[in-house]
Amino acid sequence: MSILPDSVQNLIDEFSKLPGIGPKTAGRLTFYLLSKGGQDVESFSQAVKNLRKNLVVCEKCFNISEISPCDICSDPKRDISKVMAVEEPLDVIALEKTGYNGLYHVLGGVISPIDGIGPENLRIRELLAKLKKGNVSEVILATDPSLEGEATAMYISKQIQKENLPVKVTRIARGLPVGGDLEYADEITLTRALEGRKEY
Repeated sequence: MSILPDSVQNLIDEFSKLPGIGPKTAGRLTFYLLSKGGQDVESFSQAVKNLRKNLVVCEKCFNISEISPCDICSDPKRDISKVMAVEEPLDVIALEKTGYNGLYHVLGGVISPIDGIGPENLRIRELLAKLKKGNVSEVILATDPSLEGEATAMYISKQIQKENLPVKVTRIARGLPVGGDLEYADEITLTRALEGRKEY
């Protein structure tokens, strides 16, 4: 028997389903909302409701947006000759901060046989169809430098070669982060940093 009212316990349980949120943090979030005024809680509740109600997936890049095509795909100042393939919408947000001015293609994840995700579960076919239209001269593979991210990038690269598409395929550079210490870097990161070195 729980000592908490059902409505409080239910919210704690729902918060606990979020990634990185354990029962203690879920409890803190719930009691924080209880301590706020009614208007703040109502605003929070409305924001959660609107999340699913107002969002769509862009028909061109598969990023989340409130309109389709999204603002990025609709921007006439974008360089349509470059497409960056990313895993998730959060990657688009991070890359937009860099000043990148091309278009995106959100794959919807990575190839992960352990999780039962194969190439057919991602938006790779849609990427290849986009490339076949002939407007794109470069595809930038920007998947994470994980085993799954590398496998996905390699698979896409091989599919582009197999289709004999006249598209330059590049991979984002990997290496040491700014402010990182060499002594704490793993062997693979150091190897990639050495391979990607440039004249200074």
